Amino acid sequence: MESEHLGVDGPPEAGWGVLHLFCRVGDGTIRDGVELALKRCEGAGNQIVTVSLLGHKADLAVLALGPAGAELRLLQTDLRLAGCEIAWSFVSRTELSEYAAGVPAQMREARLHPTLPPEGLTAFCFYPMSKRRLAEDNWYRLSYDERLRLMYEHGASGRRFRGRVLQLVTGATGLDDWEWGVTLFARTPDDLKDCVYSMRYDEASARYAEFGPFVTGTVGSPTTVLEAIGAGSPVSSGAGAADEAR
Repeated sequence: MESEHLGVDGPPEAGWGVLHLFCRVGDGTIRDGVELALKRCEGAGNQIVTVSLLGHKADLAVLALGPAGAELRLLQTDLRLAGCEIAWSFVSRTELSEYAAGVPAQMREARLHPTLPPEGLTAFCFYPMSKRRLAEDNWYRLSYDERLRLMYEHGASGRRFRGRVLQLVTGATGLDDWEWGVTLFARTPDDLKDCVYSMRYDEASARYAEFGPFVTGTVGSPTTVLEAIGAGSPVSSGAGAADEAR
């Protein structure tokens, strides 16, 4: 992977706030209001990724990240006022794990302050994960050296997908129900499938990882995504209603 992850735990350095919102849209969704909400968040210095989702879990995914953390809360409010029903969310932060302390400055910056979405990688997948704490398979009872060995093995598997898949792992310990969120961008859905399938055979995953629900779809501009999912009508009065409510 272009920003392969050598480890996914340990105290994070100062990173950005990250908010994944998974929304249902319907006839009451005001397209102008949704687009204005996204522009407001971007205008505050954050990055926005919009995804048209497949399956019943949600219609629209919005990934927002950046230094303006207060704006992430306002984005959530604005999307609700524009008629989006938030079906699920994930709150986390970008981080550099304890296993990647010696990575070059460029890789350190890419993990703490990534630039998204990556060009040409429009297939999208997100899932949360944690490490097991079972009696015989307790990640947190392993020594640091053993954990480091396992995570280097895991990272080596990921590097086989360099150029095909880009991975963003964000820390959620103390912030959400799971310990990390994994966001994957790929050229095709087959690349996503091959990557996740291959890396599950690593001991760090096969023995010690627990995975949550998977959400997948296609990255696009807000206009393209909203048209693809049939997000209401472009009625400008919806933006005004959001302004008045705030």
